[in-house]
Amino acid sequence: MLEGLEADLGRNLFGQHIASDVIVNAVTGFMNNDNPKKPLVLSFHGTAGTGKTLASQLIVKNIYKKGMDSRFVHFFNSVINFPHASQVETYKSQLQLWIRGNVTNCAHSMFIFDEMDKMHPGIIDSIKPFMDYQYKLDGVSYQKAIFIFLSNAGGEMITQTTLVSWKAGKKREELKLEDVETALSSSVFNYHGESYVVDFFIPFLPLERQHIVQCIMVEMVAMGLQSEHNKACEMADKIVIYIPDDERRISVSGCKRIASRLKNFM
Repeated sequence: MLEGLEADLGRNLFGQHIASDVIVNAVTGFMNNDNPKKPLVLSFHGTAGTGKTLASQLIVKNIYKKGMDSRFVHFFNSVINFPHASQVETYKSQLQLWIRGNVTNCAHSMFIFDEMDKMHPGIIDSIKPFMDYQYKLDGVSYQKAIFIFLSNAGGEMITQTTLVSWKAGKKREELKLEDVETALSSSVFNYHGESYVVDFFIPFLPLERQHIVQCIMVEMVAMGLQSEHNKACEMADKIVIYIPDDERRISVSGCKRIASRLKNFM
């Protein structure tokens, strides 16, 4: 079922060796377990455009035949789906009913929550019971469900860790999960109190120019253009802002908005 996940991540998720490794091991291990003790809960963290949404889509593609169109995959955006603080109680009850009903219909349901850093704490509290260790909740077992959180929270810390490592002369690929996981888990979710239900806090590193070039070449193909490396390098310097100013090492916005910007320069 998941033979293609590692290959898909390798081909499409640029510059994310930590995230790719953790995702493959976590998802494969969970799906191969006939009797998991709790739902799989993954929390993706990083600045915009680093591949969090793409990674979640690749997971979905490798589990469900219809991918994101599957009726067993449920995507929520905190800003769009839960916009009004005054209606938190309504959102909580509706979301609980939605999760309960869909897991009842399909034990392997997946729930993806985008922009978690903007979600009201009350809504987060309302879904924690579904992700904890327990055999059944109101007669329903959630042990085979998957929850994925996407968040920009912790992104600045991940960026600083990456820059410090680079300035110390280390290669990007030498960065390991333990280099950022402890600080990430303690700084991101503890103020909401749900870190105990998250199985893996997964950092998405900021992208460098070489990764932006890769993104541009992929987008060229998607636009029906010839994928030219020299042209992609030229575009990477024109349409993307890098930091620090004197080194131009890391892209401020990752691969986000490359498609729209590329159309204006081609």
